[in-house]
Amino acid sequence: MEYILIIISAIFVNNVVLSRFLGLCPFFGVSKQVGTAAGMGGAVVFVMTIATIVTYLLQKYILISFNIEYMQTITFILVIAALVQLVEIILKKVSPSLYQALGIFLPLITTNCAVLGVAILAVQTDGYDLIKSTLFAMASAIGFGLALVIFAGLREQLDLSDIPKGMKGVPIAFVTAGLLALAFMGFSGIA
Repeated sequence: MEYILIIISAIFVNNVVLSRFLGLCPFFGVSKQVGTAAGMGGAVVFVMTIATIVTYLLQKYILISFNIEYMQTITFILVIAALVQLVEIILKKVSPSLYQALGIFLPLITTNCAVLGVAILAVQTDGYDLIKSTLFAMASAIGFGLALVIFAGLREQLDLSDIPKGMKGVPIAFVTAGLLALAFMGFSGIA
């Protein structure tokens, strides 16, 4: 039951983007088309899950063992950067069209504060072992991807709507993101 609560809480209640406000750059930047948003969500799921596993092990067995916890942030950033490079190489070989569609946003996963934030939250949350931390990271990444895809769908629909000239583009995107965050707050009584 505890695992289910971790999943539901990370995806809906404490959504990384809509509740914790981490990863807003790709949230607004990649969310113009559903296909691109889904690809970005998939890349983030992979990077966030693997990064959390690696950073958890580094934190527990190296940083804490050698009493160098102050190196946590820089170590985690280096691990995330290496993983993003790995994803970039894989995407270039496997799906060149998705690689082209993501463009500059794929290297920006390196500086996506959602990935770093979840890795830090996973090691700092009391009572989280490796399995719970991994589950938390995967669910958080799925929540990130879900928010990204929903927002992209809403933005595609908004492009077809008759919106006043002063609200087109970024202003209506911010209003829509706020309404989406309010909608996700409705899940707060679940977990």
